[in-house]
Amino acid sequence: MSEAVAPTTSRPAWKALEAHFQAIKGQHLRDIFAADATRGERLTAEATGVFLDYSKNRVTDETLKLLFQLAKESGLKDRIDAMFRGDKINITENRAVLHVALRATKDQSIVVDGVNVVPEVHEVLDKMAAFSGRVRSGEWKGYTGKKIKNVINIGIGGSDLGPVMAYEALKHYSDRSINFRFVSNVDGTDFAEATQDLDPEDTLFIVASKTFTTLETMTNANSARAWTLAKLKDDAAVAKHFVAVSTAAKEVSKFGIDTANMFGFWDWVGGRYSMDSAIGLSTMIAIGPENFRAMLAGFHAMDEHFRTTPFEKNLPVIMGLLEVWYADFFEAETVAVLPYDQYLRRFPAYLQQLTMESNGKHVTLDGRTVTYETGPIYWGEPGTNGQHSFYQLIHQGTRLIPCDLIAFCKSLNPVGKHHDILMSNVFAQAEALAFGKTAEQVKAEGVADALVPHKTFEGNRPSNVILADHLTPEMLGKLVALYEHSVFTQGVVWEIGSFDQWGVELGKVLAQRIIPELDASSSAELKHDSSTNALIRRYRSCKAK
Repeated sequence: MSEAVAPTTSRPAWKALEAHFQAIKGQHLRDIFAADATRGERLTAEATGVFLDYSKNRVTDETLKLLFQLAKESGLKDRIDAMFRGDKINITENRAVLHVALRATKDQSIVVDGVNVVPEVHEVLDKMAAFSGRVRSGEWKGYTGKKIKNVINIGIGGSDLGPVMAYEALKHYSDRSINFRFVSNVDGTDFAEATQDLDPEDTLFIVASKTFTTLETMTNANSARAWTLAKLKDDAAVAKHFVAVSTAAKEVSKFGIDTANMFGFWDWVGGRYSMDSAIGLSTMIAIGPENFRAMLAGFHAMDEHFRTTPFEKNLPVIMGLLEVWYADFFEAETVAVLPYDQYLRRFPAYLQQLTMESNGKHVTLDGRTVTYETGPIYWGEPGTNGQHSFYQLIHQGTRLIPCDLIAFCKSLNPVGKHHDILMSNVFAQAEALAFGKTAEQVKAEGVADALVPHKTFEGNRPSNVILADHLTPEMLGKLVALYEHSVFTQGVVWEIGSFDQWGVELGKVLAQRIIPELDASSSAELKHDSSTNALIRRYRSCKAK
């Protein structure tokens, strides 16, 4: 058993950080860099081919020392070991947290309830590989004998955001003879637009739902079934055009899917941590089993770095502690993730679920209300597009927004000078955020006095620069794992459970109650608040016209 850990704000390092913050909060990065010629080389860390420059953060050596001490006082090492060991650290659901087992090597042993789960993981991976190979080669055919040309993944939350992000990120490696689409929203427009130019005869649906009862997913799946049978007529066609990622064999069979084409996963994998499980079946079909396994190897490499590396050189620990520093001491409410690679355009959206569903919590593991900030809002868009929209606020607005700039030294699509121009913007933005432009510098350029305030940049805006060689399946795995473990680090310091998500339940329960009340002919007594009752009556009236 781990030793008892003191409440977050009573830890000596936390109290020391409070005093330290008051002493340094007014320091400017211009002065910090001027006083330390080696800072840009010292405050970096590199592992598994990922280079992190965190020198442009508002920290000193003393800040970092205290943050690392806070991690130790928070019991981070014990918590890391407990997760990798398979302990049930998701205490509100009494579950292990083992996304790391999804990318474990075959010779590893991770035991849950007396069972080594690693062989089960590789059994599912092998089954996925065999199926993906059949679809990619054309061996798997639709009901009328046509090769599959379209694959549509139906899921929501982690069953959608992960596959979408991975497909977009690794499109360079995908089989372009197959068209991939993703349906998640229960809004019928999502399904209609995904299928409007397709033919059921050469379309395969992957339905991803652990219980096969998720309202949005099964609503879309039933619409897909109806769309398919409207042309193919025979219920037997369903088995040739649908496969399932689920554990509910009875429901899958009732739908018409052959349970031989059901790919399982486990309750020790949360949805937002599942893109490298069977939830990634569409990813494997797109990029092939070999590239999928390379992605898993990338995840595993970052897992091992996180598990074994001292905090002072540990990339996820450094990033996680910096987020705590800004959220709780500078009261920064958001983090901008700015990938300078078009393939990563869905990465910020993916991170929104990973980070905010994990750490958007207001009580500690033992049920106490927290007295400090948790779970900053993550957001972002690819550079350089964002530079022409919201960077104005980051540079000259009134809010402090720490930024992660992600870039690659080599382009997968070298075109003229494009990549040099792109990378020049990465370095320029980090420099401008940190150092800004003083009024004296603006005046020296001959700017009229009335315009000087408008052209002055305060600077002192923190950023990380994350650099890698180029975007590969392996590198994508490393980047995702980097943020997974950063999120875990934050959660440990904050004493919150990063692996449940009770906050998504209430709205879903209320929606189930309201659905039958929306029928225009319903005379059911409405027992909501006055606003909700009025909205339902207005909707009924509108439907009836």
